[in-house]
Amino acid sequence: MSQNLSDDREQGNMLDPRYDAAGLITAVVTEHRSGDVLMVAHMNAEALAATLASGEATFFSRSRGRLWKKGETSGHVMRVVEARIDCDQDAVWLRCEPAGPACHTGEPSCFYRRIDAATAGLKRD
Repeated sequence: MSQNLSDDREQGNMLDPRYDAAGLITAVVTEHRSGDVLMVAHMNAEALAATLASGEATFFSRSRGRLWKKGETSGHVMRVVEARIDCDQDAVWLRCEPAGPACHTGEPSCFYRRIDAATAGLKRD
């Protein structure tokens, strides 16, 4: 890649996501007020476009091989307050207002367990 293209992607004002070989970018979702990490998912170009157009988080499910709008079955949609992209445009950060638990387990966040380094076990907060 030429230096100019890199500069444009990293410093310019044009949205130009850099998708991986599978056509995906990582999406990190946080609660917009607290900053708590709610979940991590993947987006393809269609999911990103749907999210930006609707204002509700839409992702690409690798296991199902299709788009899924967060809350499409549970009703726990995530209203996007702000969308950001990282410096080299290969990851998205969605600051959201969740309408319920973020995790399919019913937990507020998918990150409800911490790793205990001493025992290499998991502990709930």
